[in-house]
Amino acid sequence: MSFDAFVRDIETVADSLGLNRFALFGLSQGAALSIAYAAKNPGRVSHLILSGGFGKGWRLLGNPAEIARREALMTLIRHGWGLDNPAFRQVFASRLFPDATPDTMHWLNELQRVSTSPDNAVRVQEALAEFDVTGLLSCVTTPTLVLHSSGDGASPIGLGLALARGIPNARFVEIDSRNHIPLSHEPSYSRYLAEITGFLEEPTENQLPGRTA
Repeated sequence: MSFDAFVRDIETVADSLGLNRFALFGLSQGAALSIAYAAKNPGRVSHLILSGGFGKGWRLLGNPAEIARREALMTLIRHGWGLDNPAFRQVFASRLFPDATPDTMHWLNELQRVSTSPDNAVRVQEALAEFDVTGLLSCVTTPTLVLHSSGDGASPIGLGLALARGIPNARFVEIDSRNHIPLSHEPSYSRYLAEITGFLEEPTENQLPGRTA
């Protein structure tokens, strides 16, 4: 399990589905994976959308407090991820979505439990600790939209700004939310969707108006 293997997963899915050209949405660590894929396959990605993203893994960001938090979180994963009691997983859900409704928080907690085992959850965290795609930003030629919540505690807005500044002609949109992405009960949710759909409707240089890739 590694960052490069995750990028190959994107390649495998795109090839298996026969997608010659498609829009790519990268959320959180998926933003870096999408950047790596788009830089390697510029002709296949029509639109690149990055949300709540960052260009370096948490160890390479070099923030001692954040590294300590991540190490503590991995201890929680090892010992509490698979338990019926959601208290351990609540730490992760609250960090990403502090303003989630009780129903949404319950759904997030349960989603974490059923999605992967404690061991694999730790392996994912380790695989995403030391990647660095900042050197690829200038190589991205795909039209790019970067969205980031203004109060994102899991991924501070400065990390999204750095992506937008490094990718040529990228558009940056700040979203008024404390959640990693805005949730449907928030006023900013409709704007978030409108920015994405409006961007996808814009023709690229290899598209004719009114046609999709």
